[in-house]
This record gives sequence, structure tokens and C-alpha cells, in this order.
Amino acid sequence: MNTPSTYTQKKTMSTKLLNYYEAIEKASAEMLAAARSGNWDEVVKLEGACAVLIAQLKHAAQSGQLMQNEAKEKSRIMQRILLNDAEIRHLAEPWLEDLDHLMGGKPALLH
Repeated sequence: MNTPSTYTQKKTMSTKLLNYYEAIEKASAEMLAAARSGNWDEVVKLEGACAVLIAQLKHAAQSGQLMQNEAKEKSRIMQRILLNDAEIRHLAEPWLEDLDHLMGGKPALLH
């Protein structure tokens, strides 16, 4: 049985974890907006911010988990992130094809 303080601790940790998911979703939406406007430098910058948030989330998740109602919200957030990611990838395809064409269709050699 959970004591009031144990419940409060679990609720606080769960809310903290959900806040990470929400921050990642916000960065994902900003990445999509940047991709739609063709600002690929901003996309890369925001991708780095997402990577930091994901690392922080992984670390925080080691000491707690989401409560049931917040797990449902996490699922909805993850679906939106995946939709954003799919559209970003779709928008990036022509850019990647142009880059491949510029490189002569050959993989880059690193020395």
C-alpha cells in the first residue's frame, strides 16, 4: 500500500517524466515548422536539443515510471512525435536526393 508521501513522490516523478515527453514533442513540432520553411540548420539544432532531452528522460526514467493516466498521455504524445518525424523525413527526402546528386551518387570518402 502506498503511503501519502510515497504516492506524492511517485506522482512528482511521473509528472517530471511526462514533462520531458512534452518538451520533446514541442521540439519535434518546432523541427517540423523549421523543415516546412526549409530551415535545415534550425532542424539540426533542434534535433540536438531533442537528443539532450531524450538522454535526460532516459536518466530520469531509471528512478521512476509514469502513472497509468500519464502513460496514456505519453502514448498520445509519442504518436504526435512520430507523425512529426515522418513529415520531417518526407520533407528532407528531396534535400537528401540533391545532396546525393551533388556528391555524384557515390558515398563520401573519409580520410
